[in-house]
Parts: sequence; structure tokens; C-alpha cells
Amino acid sequence: MRFPATIVWFMLWTVCVAKDCQEPPPRKEREILSGSWTEQTYREGTQATYKCHPGYRTLGSIVMACKDGKWQSLHPSRICQKKPCGHPGDTPFGSFHLAVGTRFEYGAKVVYTCDEGYQMLGEMNFRECESNGWTNNIPVCEVVKCLPVTEPENGKIFSGALDPDQVYTFGQAIQFECNSGYILDGPKQIHCSADGIWSEEKPKCVEISCKQPTILNGYPIPRKEIYKANERVQYKCTKGFGYGERGDAVCTEFGWTPVPLCKEITCDPPDIPNGIHTPQLAKYRGEYEITYKCKSGFAPVIQGNVATCTSQGWSPAPRCSLKPCDFPVIKHGRLTYAYREYFPASLHQRFHYYCNHYFVPQNHESYLTCTRNGWSPEVPCLRQCIFKYLENGYGPKYDEKWLQGATVRVYCHPGYSLQNNQNTMTCTENGWSPLPICTRVKTCSKSDIQIKNGFFSESTFAYSLNKQTQYTCKPGYVTAGGNTSGLITCLQSGWSMQPVCIKSCDMPVFENARARSDGTWFKLNDSLDYECLDGHENRDGHTTGSIVCGENGWSGKPACYERECSIPQMENNLDANPKKDRYRLGDVLKFSCIQGLIMVGADSIQCYHFGWSPNLPTCKGQVKSCAPPPQLLSGEVKDTQREEYGHSDVVEYVCNPGFLMKGSHKIQCVDGHWTALPVCIEEKSTCGDIPELDHGYVTHSAPLYHHGDLVEFSCREAFTMIGPRSVTCISGKWTQPPQCIATEELKKCKWLKIFASERKTELDHNTNQSYSCQGKSEKKHSICINGRWDPEATCKEEAQIQSCPPPPQIPNSRNMTTTVTYQDGEKISILCQENYLLEDEEELVCKDGRWQSIPRCIEKLPCSQPPQIDHGTIKSSSSAEERRETFEPKLYAHGTKLSYTCEDGFSISEENVITCHMGKWSSPPRCVGLPCGLPPSIQNGVVSNEKGSYQDGEEVTYDCDEGFGIDGPASIRCLGGKWSLPPECINTDCFNVPSFNGAVLIDQKKKSYRSGEQVAFKCRPSYQLDGANTIQCIKSKWIGRPACRDVSCVNPPKVENAIIQNKKSRYQSGESVHYECNWPYDPFGEVDVICLNGTWTKAPQCKDSKGKCGPPPPIDNGDITSFPAQVYPPGSKVEYQCQSYYELQGNGYIVCQNGEWSEPPKCLDACVISEEMMKKHNIQLRWRKDKKLYSKTNDTVEFVCKTGYCSKDSSAVFRTTCWEGKLEYPTCQERCR
Repeated sequence: MRFPATIVWFMLWTVCVAKDCQEPPPRKEREILSGSWTEQTYREGTQATYKCHPGYRTLGSIVMACKDGKWQSLHPSRICQKKPCGHPGDTPFGSFHLAVGTRFEYGAKVVYTCDEGYQMLGEMNFRECESNGWTNNIPVCEVVKCLPVTEPENGKIFSGALDPDQVYTFGQAIQFECNSGYILDGPKQIHCSADGIWSEEKPKCVEISCKQPTILNGYPIPRKEIYKANERVQYKCTKGFGYGERGDAVCTEFGWTPVPLCKEITCDPPDIPNGIHTPQLAKYRGEYEITYKCKSGFAPVIQGNVATCTSQGWSPAPRCSLKPCDFPVIKHGRLTYAYREYFPASLHQRFHYYCNHYFVPQNHESYLTCTRNGWSPEVPCLRQCIFKYLENGYGPKYDEKWLQGATVRVYCHPGYSLQNNQNTMTCTENGWSPLPICTRVKTCSKSDIQIKNGFFSESTFAYSLNKQTQYTCKPGYVTAGGNTSGLITCLQSGWSMQPVCIKSCDMPVFENARARSDGTWFKLNDSLDYECLDGHENRDGHTTGSIVCGENGWSGKPACYERECSIPQMENNLDANPKKDRYRLGDVLKFSCIQGLIMVGADSIQCYHFGWSPNLPTCKGQVKSCAPPPQLLSGEVKDTQREEYGHSDVVEYVCNPGFLMKGSHKIQCVDGHWTALPVCIEEKSTCGDIPELDHGYVTHSAPLYHHGDLVEFSCREAFTMIGPRSVTCISGKWTQPPQCIATEELKKCKWLKIFASERKTELDHNTNQSYSCQGKSEKKHSICINGRWDPEATCKEEAQIQSCPPPPQIPNSRNMTTTVTYQDGEKISILCQENYLLEDEEELVCKDGRWQSIPRCIEKLPCSQPPQIDHGTIKSSSSAEERRETFEPKLYAHGTKLSYTCEDGFSISEENVITCHMGKWSSPPRCVGLPCGLPPSIQNGVVSNEKGSYQDGEEVTYDCDEGFGIDGPASIRCLGGKWSLPPECINTDCFNVPSFNGAVLIDQKKKSYRSGEQVAFKCRPSYQLDGANTIQCIKSKWIGRPACRDVSCVNPPKVENAIIQNKKSRYQSGESVHYECNWPYDPFGEVDVICLNGTWTKAPQCKDSKGKCGPPPPIDNGDITSFPAQVYPPGSKVEYQCQSYYELQGNGYIVCQNGEWSEPPKCLDACVISEEMMKKHNIQLRWRKDKKLYSKTNDTVEFVCKTGYCSKDSSAVFRTTCWEGKLEYPTCQERCR
């Protein structure tokens, strides 16, 4: 038989390329090499078998083979892995943590700790995972105990003690009380603390006694050092003080009852209609006397006008009653015949009167009439104002008269205004207000201020005093207040502020995250911290992050993404479903044990934002039973207890009335140990009024309802109750009450196919129907309740209602280890650890087979210094340490409450307590000023519209009497029960009219002049008036200065070689003198010189006529600055000037020499820029929008391309120079590509 050549060649090649291994198989850390390996070489195909070191394991054999001269693994995936030890086991009343390793596998170590109030039996507090399982037994936590307590002498233990030698466990408390006549000296209650020591020393019972009371502003009668129980003492108060509640007190176990107190007697200012009192104070002390005075037409009710402040108020009560018309005191006037014996006058009696200067009678009638309401008219004399002169403005006709109260419109010249920018004057009791003076108005210009990164929004360039203008920031910039625009005001000192536009960033949009700031905008380089929502993290894997506001916006996007749970590490004999690579939040993983093992722990776990919870179960071959469940403080087991409970048995607890359960109300027996107990916390909040029930009533009610209390309702006759008969007080709120519906209005229920009864269209209220579902023998029942079946009559598969896995252990919450599953709709209340606060939801809710509404326990944040308030401070503490803290920065714990105290004259406006909540203080109160009494009186002045009292912040204004004016602010303010300092009324009359050079008075001179009066002057002959001819009396000063200028001339100018024909010592304005030249000289210029307003016109010259020049030569676009003459003497100079925008070239002066003028200058042409030329070249001016522009020679003009056009080169701006009227225009073409 012959082989093909290719096969022979392949066999030979295989033999030739096979290689032996030149060294024994490698030795590994976790593996043991089987057999003896002492050879130097090993043939191709030789196999080496490994086994794992103790504490490690693998599935299948680990084999390496010699191949191509190297040892290679036949199964690379087979490695020695650490053996798992399973769950180390929970200890009741304790917990453990992994001290070594991250899983329950070989080499791991768990350390146990006991809960507060429990201590560990034995010295071993740990277990280690070795090759044959966990070392040591599970540590046991035993409750801490305190020694027995004996009764105090003269007292007893009345709560908490069952036996004299009783040992107490952690948390138990006992209460003490003393025998009659004795009082506790020490705590009323003590409790067994976590370290086995009573919280405080046992109290003593001491005999009740009272020391001599210290009574401020009073003293006891009789006086002794010590008083016994029930002994009574009387006391007296010093003058000005009265008893508090009563004038005696009894010694009791609580001290003196009532507390002896002497309160200062004070009286508020009396309210005296139609009267005033003095002195005027905010408060009056006891025995203080006031004097009161009734207004005109009124008199005191009783004889005398003095009242005294007593404990019962003012005595006698100050009152004013109506009286007949008394002698009238007429302001600014008087009666014509003042016979006092005619008064008091009878009704309808009339008296003639007259008014003072500047005042006139009302309605032009000069009679006062006595009426039931007093004298009529009430204001007999009104001020008459006469318009004389408005400085720097104009108004009504000269000498026009106006009555008090009239308002006149006036007009100031441009750039001037009345006081406070008013344009009207009012005739008041003191004359014109404001005074008729127009002062120059302050203006502000936009050129005075520059805005970086902003611009003005309005086109107006100049603004008058107190006017505002708006400025706007560029996009991405804001004002200092965070707005896109702001306002500045023109003030006397200039603009109110320098506008600022700073770089900003708006609050960004968050994805699954929230900001840790309340701001709405942020400055450049500001950082913004954010935190991810529960179950989310950012790309860096963190739950918090920070972004920075930069020139281009925020440095990053504040986004968070949903967390996932990885596959948990499990024991080999534990199977989990469903199997996925990754699990999302809310996913539930269910477990089962294989090979018939029993599960110990939770049979399912759920993926939360903090990972899987609860812990994974373990599988055991045998499990232990449990002893009876432990007792619950302030609670009890719901059902009857048994002596033994099997593995997985569940016990349910309930709290005593008035207590609220926190944690799982179910515990389970797990391999001989009970899961963690819940906690019963006293619920101190009470419920208010019972909910109202229409057509119903309460069968029994109590004045106060605590947590857990029930109230039952009943319906009135002909009404039927729908819903539960009672409501329950739960944490301060009532549960939903029932309804009482008229029986005849009750709705019927529809008949359903699943019912076994005879078919009917509708069934009555309260009808009970039974039914069975297909394939099941169990009978179900449903009742018709007002048109609805309860429970719902349905045959839905029960499997659709899913149970929830055991509840999770919320981070930072009290231990809630449990393995019990919960049904749909059940809830668990969460209790956070100390220094942690419950946020968001308060309860876990089982819904659709998973736990939802997951609460969070967040750390309680302290607060910094409390907010400051105006006129108030934080109430100081009595301890020196706390007083020192008011001067040193400190942090205040969450829940701290502080109160304020106000300065004298101020009182708290609202709730005087602020609370620290999560790093922030609640809103502080305000210190509101006390009201003020009557404002202080001033000489020669009164308060306008005076009233009896004034609130804090109110102002009053003073008016001065005729001839007097305000010195200082006219208004004062009430602040903290006190008035600010009042002004003074000073004499405003003017005396001694000043004299002015060349001026004489027009009217006859008087001794004095009222403020506002004017005096007119005229000028003497040969004098001329400059400006106004009047001065005005303003607040005792003369305002104005008429100027009479002498307009005559003396000493005509001297002219060499000339004589004057009609020479005099003084010349009136308009007169002239005539000059004649001596022979042989000729005149140059006007020979007649005129006196004009005190100045002579230009004099002529008398010179030799040889070398004289004619008129100066004319030039284009220019002229001489003086009036041209026909003849100019030798040496004469003439100046030239150019028209606007023309440039002078050469010397501006020419000189007459030898009968000829020197070379005149030139006026270089100006450049004219027109709209037509710019349109032709597709350009426009860069800075101007003028249709036509003139430019001088050498001026530079800048152009830019019009929109839609561009230059041929890269330059965007063109510059060209004007030269002698010529300008080279640049050209722009259509948009460059």
C-alpha cells in the first residue's frame, strides 16, 4: 500500500518540530503540584496536575501540559479561588462589620459590636473565615443591668419598682415622691443608662420651707429668716408701686404662691378730646401729676385742671366738655372792640374784628358769629400773598393777589428751577412756599461716565437733577444686583453711582440633580455645588459635584445618571433569579437553596441607590428554634405567646396607646435568633377639634386627644353610616371620618356574572353576595356599600398581587434587620440615628412587589451666627461661658432655639423665637418702635395737623408764626417712643435796607420787612441798571444786588498832533468830541469820538500822509477782523481770519509799509463729504450720521463699508486725509467670497 507523498511529508515534519520542556512545571501561590518532578526535561504532551491549598477551591482539575517547549494550562479558566464561609450569623441586639476583606470568604474577619445598652459576654468579639469555616461562636449581647435602688427617707418609689432587690435593665426608669410636708431635692426620675450606672444620684426628701422673700420695691410683714409650709406672709409696696396679683403669699412646695411682686405703677398719656396736657411723656410713673388745658370753647368737667397717675389710672379723669363761646383769640387778628365783660357770648351773637397786615377776613366779611360748634368762621384771618418778582423766571401779573391755600404756576428760565424741581408755589400762612426763586438746575452728562460691558438704553444725552437713566448690560453680564439693567440718578454731586456690569452665569438646567445654592445668578469664578438625586451619580462616580462660572459659561454640565447594582457574590448552594448582567434600581433578586438546604435570612433583596439590601441569605442543613420573643418597651406582642418558635416564625408587635412605632412591626425567628425589635416612641402631639360630620354626632368626647385615641360617630335618624365608625388620632392628625348619607339616597350595586345568586339588575345597599372563582372551591364574600362592592368582587389571580422583599436597612437609620416579607400596601416608619434627620418621606411603602418612597437620613447641619435685627440683640445667657460666645463665632446645633430682646423704646412684633433647621435660621422677628406722645413745643411755632399720639416712623412738620422762619429740618420723626430734636423758629424780618452805588429807593423806606417782601430801586442820572432792580427779604437776609453802572465818560483819549474843539470835564453817554489835526498832518480814522456806556470809541491818528495805504487786499474764504477804513497810516496792522472749516496758511497779520501792504495769508479750502459720494463708493462715516460734513485741511476722516459690502483688502476701516479741499474716497465692493 502506498501513501501519498503529502501525508509522508506531514508526518516527518510533525516529528521534527515537536519540542520537549526544559524545566519542571511552575509552582503557584494558591496551588500544590502533585507528584515528583525531578527530571531535567519533559517530553511533549507530559501533563502536570495541581490541587488547591487549604482555604481555596476550584471546579474540576487544574492541569498543565508540555506543549511547544512550554507548560500551558489545558483549562485557563480553572483557578483556585478563596472558599466562601457564608453569612457569619447575626447576633441579637448587636451588629457586625467586615474588618478584613470585602466578602465572606477565606481570610475574612468580622468584628461584632453590641447595641447601646447591651454588653458582650466573653472576650471573643470576632469570627474569622478559615478553610473549615468560621472560627469561634457567634458572640452574645446581654442587656446592661443596674443595681437595686432603695427608697429615700421620708419618701417612696411610686413607679418602676416591683421588688426591693430588683435588678434593672438598660432603659428602665423609676420615679420618686416625698411624703406630705416634704419636697424632692434632686431628680424626680432616674433611668438605667447604657454603662450600667443610674443616670443621676437618688434624690432626698427635705422638709418644705421658704426663705424670706426678696421683694423689689417692697417688704414682707412679719419679717423672718425661715417660713414653714402653709405659712402666710403679707407685704407692702413702696410709693409708686402696687401689688402684683394680691397682697399676701403662702409657702408651698413650689415656693411662695403667688410670687410676691411689686409692679411699678405707670400710666399711658391721657387721651383728652378737645384738650392738651403737659408735660408730654411716653409713660408716667405713679403719683406723677399732669396739668391739662381745654381748647377754646371747652372747659374741664370738674373744678381744677390737675390729674394724678394712680394704680387705677388718672384721677380725677381729665375731661373737657363744651362751653359757651369764650373770648376769641384770633390768630393774625383781633376784635375791634375787646370788651371782655361781653363774654362768654350767647348763640348767634356777632362781633366785628380786623386782621393784621398781610391777612384778610374770610369771604370779605369781618364778623365772628357764636354757633353751637364755636366761633364761625373757624379761621377768621387768611394770609394774602402778593406776587412781586420771580428771580430767573416769570409768573402771574405783577402785584396780583392770592389767598391762603391758592396755588400758582410759575415758569423758570431754561436751566433754572424752583426748589425740589417744583413748578408751582402755594400761598401759605407764612407766605409763598417755595420761595419765588429759580436756582440753576444741576445737570449730568452721559459723557461723564463709562460702562464697561454695558451701554445706556436711552438716547438722551443730558439729565437734570433727580432724573434717572437706564443702562443695560451686554448678554452674559449683569449688574451688581444680578439684573440685566439698572438705574442711575443725577444728584447734586453728579451721578449716583458708577454703573458696573459683571460677568455672570444663570442657574443651569440640572439632569437628575439639584443645586446646593438658593442663588439665581453667579459671578465670574463663582462655584456652584450640586448633588445627585437618590439613585444617581455623575460621570466620575460621585453623588456630588461642582462647576465654575467662566468667561464662556459653566465649566461643565451638572448631569447625573441612574445607578445600577452589580451581581452580588453568593454561596455556591444559593441560586438567584432573575439572572442579569446589571440590575436597575428597584429590581428584586429572589433566592432559593439547592440540594434541600434550608434558607437562613431574607429570601429576596432589592437594588437601592445605596446598593443591595438586606444582606444575602445563607443555606444550612439544620436550623435552630427560638425562645419566646423579647419584651418591647412601651409595646407588646400582638398575639398569644408560645414557649417555642420555629425557624421562619413571625411575631407582630403593637405599641401602647400614645406611642408610635418606628421600624418593622414584625420580627422573625432566624436559626435560633430573633431579628431586630422595633422602637415605640411617645407621640406627644395631640389632635385638635374632631372632624365635623354632616348629619352625625360624636357618642363620647374628651377635651384632649393623644396619639392612638379613638372617637366614635353615630348617624342621625334616617341616615346610614358609610365607612369606619370611628376616627383615630395619628401623630396629631385625624384619620378620614365616615359619611352619613340619607338612607333613601343610598346607591344600589350592579349584579355581577360571578355571583351564585339569581340574576338581578341591581342589589340594595348592605346586600351580602358570595361567589367562587373557576377551579377553586373557596367561597368569597362582598358587600354592597353605597353603589360599590367591598371588597371588590373579582377573580383576578392572587399571584398578581406581589409581596415585597424584607425592608432595607436605610443608611444612618436605626438597626432594622429583618427577614420578613411584606404585602402590597404595608408601610414601615423609619427612625434615624442620633444627629440625623429624616428627609423626604417618613415611611417605606410596599407597592407592586418592591419598596417605594425610600426615606433618607441626612446629617443635621449646624447654623452659624444668628441674623442681626435693627434695634435688637440676641437675648444674653446667664452663664459666663455663653455670654462669651456672643463675642466669639460659634456653631449652633440643629434644633437650637434663640430669642431676641429689643432696645428701650422698641417691642417685639411677632414670635420671638428663631430655630436652626438644617444650617439655616428661621425668619427673625422685628423690633417695632413704641408710639410717641405729643411732639415737643417750640417758641413761635406750632405743629400742623397735630393729634394725640403717633406711630413709630411717623413725622410731623412745624410751621412758624408770622415773621418767623424754620432753622433746621422742618420735620421731626418718632423713633422708639422718642421724638428727634425739633427745629427753632427764628425771626425772619429784615431791617436796614442796604444802599447801592448810584441807586435810590423807589418806595418809601420802612422800619422792617417780612420775609418774601421786595424793595425796588432806580438808578441816578448818568447811571445805567445792570440786571434786576429789586432785592427780596428771605429769612432775615436781603437777597439780590442791583447794579447801577456809571455810563458817563471823562478825559477823551489824547491824540498826538491834534486838538479837541468842545472839551468838557464829563460827558454823558452818547455825547461826542471832535478832533482837528495840526498842520501839516492829516487825520486817519473817525475824527468824532463818541462816549458809549462809559467807554470812548476809537480815536483817530494825525500823521504825515506820505506812505499811507488804502483798504487791505481781500482774500478768498476770509476777511479782516476789524471794520475796514479807507486810509491807513504807515505801520498799521490788520488781522485776517478764515471762515469755518477753512485753514489759515501764512501770517495772519499784514503791515502797511511805504504805502503797500505786506503779503496777505490764504484760506485753504475745506473738504465737503456728501451722502451722494459715499453712496457711490458704498461707504459710510464710522462715527457720524450727518448728511453733510465739513473737514479742515489735515483732518483725518474714517469710513467703513456699508452692510453687505467689504473692502478688497483685510482692513475694515478706511482713513483718508483732507488736503486743500480734496478728499480721496475709498471704495467697497459687494460681499467678498
